Amino acid sequence: MNNATGRTRHQDRVWSVAEHLEDVLSKIAPLDPIELQILEAQGCVLVEDITVPVALPPFDNSSMDGYAVRAADVEGATEEAPVALTVIGDVAAGSGELPEVGPGQAARIMTGAPLPPGAEAVVPVEWTDGGTGEGPAATMRAHSAAPQDAAGEVRVHRPAAAGAHIRARGSDVTEGEPALRAGTVLGPSQIGLLAAIGRGTVKVRPRPRVVVMSTGSELVQPGEALGPGQIHDSNSFQLTAAARAAGAIPYRVGAVADDAETLRSTLEDQLIRADILVTSGGVSVGAYDVVKETLTALSAEDGTVEFRKLAMQPGKPQGFGLIGPDRIPLLALPGNPVSSYVSFELFVRPAIRALMGLPEVHRPTAPARCTDAIASSPRGKRQFLRGSYDADAGTVTPVGGAGSHLIKAMAHANALIIVPEETTEVAAGADVDIVLLG
Repeated sequence: MNNATGRTRHQDRVWSVAEHLEDVLSKIAPLDPIELQILEAQGCVLVEDITVPVALPPFDNSSMDGYAVRAADVEGATEEAPVALTVIGDVAAGSGELPEVGPGQAARIMTGAPLPPGAEAVVPVEWTDGGTGEGPAATMRAHSAAPQDAAGEVRVHRPAAAGAHIRARGSDVTEGEPALRAGTVLGPSQIGLLAAIGRGTVKVRPRPRVVVMSTGSELVQPGEALGPGQIHDSNSFQLTAAARAAGAIPYRVGAVADDAETLRSTLEDQLIRADILVTSGGVSVGAYDVVKETLTALSAEDGTVEFRKLAMQPGKPQGFGLIGPDRIPLLALPGNPVSSYVSFELFVRPAIRALMGLPEVHRPTAPARCTDAIASSPRGKRQFLRGSYDADAGTVTPVGGAGSHLIKAMAHANALIIVPEETTEVAAGADVDIVLLG
């Protein structure tokens, strides 16, 4: 068998969805870890275990605005017989020098302020007269307006047991306790914890940089007027948004005309900032499918991009390979909007998640009862239909038809209904598997 015959047979092979995905993921390695400032690490995967260097909170502090007291001094306090205590000063958050509270004394204390020595409890200001000599106080008077309240006398109307309204040292986490495990995706709460324990930087796998471009001389930027035979470029916007939602840092190049030399130079320019390249359009068998033409030529020089037929609908034509000196993964998706988006969810999103080093790269799936019949599905192809999933009812309703250009239906779907290769129709009320997109 000569090489030309071998290539023809390879090109004629029809790949299953699972085979294509397996090939993509087999060539994706997680990005190397880097040290980042904690805000820059949001959305990244932690590659080190983090332990707590100092207890949180690092000192006993007040959880209320009120008065730090000795428990025995207020044990019998009532509204009818309040206990009068001498106020020896203020303790504000961040105070360094603390007054010592002795018998019959109290220190006015603010939320978060360290508990002064001698004090055992905090009495909320609402349980006192606030130093006014009148009835129960609703709030403290501002220090600037009533500096005398930091001295004088306060009447306490209710008792407070030892430990009341005090956040004890280490009550959140103790020194040496695990804070975050490797593999954690850093969100706002994790960033807050890192800051609280004093970590300014962490070692993470960075968010992949994904370069997205559409191809087609008919494509016009949204906001610009359409000429004859032109349409607005939706794919580059849809796929850029999808890449961001997957956790990547996306770069939208926009539409590239159907010119092989222009596409080639654009791809080569983008390699420097890409961890993965995603194109849409130009991968079928037309005379102007320049992505296929360009990448086939590049593969002969410096790459391994293959174009395949997949047993799926939508999304039959697909391209995948590694290009450039750094062997950057490139996924060439079909140009119809629904085909490109479904292909992104099935192949590009898992690749992005694999680059991030996440243990689970796939969208979750779930069983559901299909409310409407699916009249026909091509035998031998795995069909992915747009669906509206009701989690409470456990049902899914097909949205729109099977056409790969029906982008409105995609916008109203929150799931993909999977119709297996051997199934040619689905009865109303039948059970199906769905891919959850939300």
